Amino acid sequence: MEAQAYRGYCLENVAAHYDIVLISGAEPTWEREFLLDWEVADPTDQAALSAAGRALAERHPLAGVMTWTEWYLVPVARLARQLGLATTAPEAVQGCRNKATSRMQFARHGVPSAASVSVDSEAEAAEAAQRIGYPVVLKPASHAASIGVIRVNDRDELPAAYAFAAQAADRGTENRRVLVEEYLDGPEVSVECVTYQGQTTVVAVTRKTVGMPPYFEELAHVVDASDPLLATVAPVAVAALDALGVTDGVSHVEMRLVDGRPRLIEVNARIAGDMIGHLVQLATGVDLARAAADIACGRAPDLTPTRRQAAAIRLIYPAYSGTLTARRIDADFAAGADWLERVRFQRQGGDRLVLPPDGDMFSARVGFLITTGPTAAIAQARAQEAYRNIDVQVTPVHQEAAGAGRAA
Repeated sequence: MEAQAYRGYCLENVAAHYDIVLISGAEPTWEREFLLDWEVADPTDQAALSAAGRALAERHPLAGVMTWTEWYLVPVARLARQLGLATTAPEAVQGCRNKATSRMQFARHGVPSAASVSVDSEAEAAEAAQRIGYPVVLKPASHAASIGVIRVNDRDELPAAYAFAAQAADRGTENRRVLVEEYLDGPEVSVECVTYQGQTTVVAVTRKTVGMPPYFEELAHVVDASDPLLATVAPVAVAALDALGVTDGVSHVEMRLVDGRPRLIEVNARIAGDMIGHLVQLATGVDLARAAADIACGRAPDLTPTRRQAAAIRLIYPAYSGTLTARRIDADFAAGADWLERVRFQRQGGDRLVLPPDGDMFSARVGFLITTGPTAAIAQARAQEAYRNIDVQVTPVHQEAAGAGRAA
């Protein structure tokens, strides 16, 4: 039910304005109430996706094609082009997906980024790290959600770090190499952008809380409609989208502020994950999911702000790996907190939660909570208060092993 928890708002918002036909890798379940029709096909299989798209086009007058899933971006752009519908060029979307290509385009167009070298062996990684200078960041060239991303402080840490990044890179599709990159030391933000026929509007900036070193795991986000940082980051986000050739759609542009100046991390040619699009709507009133659908259908999106407040999300993780036995929020607290917009648990009792390096943070995530407030500071303080009223109980791995030994 993870898709429902994190993308259900997108489907619901689009369905309020359009009839939706869906191509999905499995029979729809919770999605059905929002659908007019569907086809089952693997969206990463271009031939299967194209066949499903043609089948739907024979039954319905298709006005646009879109996706908010990172792994489907390139095949869906190709499908849109095959059907003669609006899209950023598949080659440009491929450039967003392939972080090595992105870095080259940023350098070519003078967009402030990070030094980056593409490698396919530990020896090459060590040589690149020595040239760039420690600390460095290792990451898969084509992945998402911070999977396989790790900071390396010195040569002794490199072998294990390379193995960690390379294992994730092997699960990639467009590019299975590893990037060795300059570590950008500063706060991380993302810029939520909407591009229509080559013109980009910056809608909001998201301030991120990143932790659990040496991994870059996103722990919390906050969007403030009045954030003064917008004026600083907007020109660099627009320049990055122009450099990659993004002409249509909603984008999530990640960067770090180094000595107060923006440096690009990556461009994601889709609505942000972690409910950030919903935070933007709560804070500004701008519906990014509907904007993406409008653009896919060749219509100018309405980006007029109708709210001026802040919204925050706190992601819920276990303190250690193990088996989830309980997760709950204090009912009395929740009933009295009208600023607690929602609490969602994506894991059930009995589920295994495995943190890095043996697992990844998304599969270990227990859920999330969202709060609102007149300012970012108040929304974040409320999120922290709500977090203190959540009880998560996990049986640690070593206790499970001890119990199994006694049973044997």
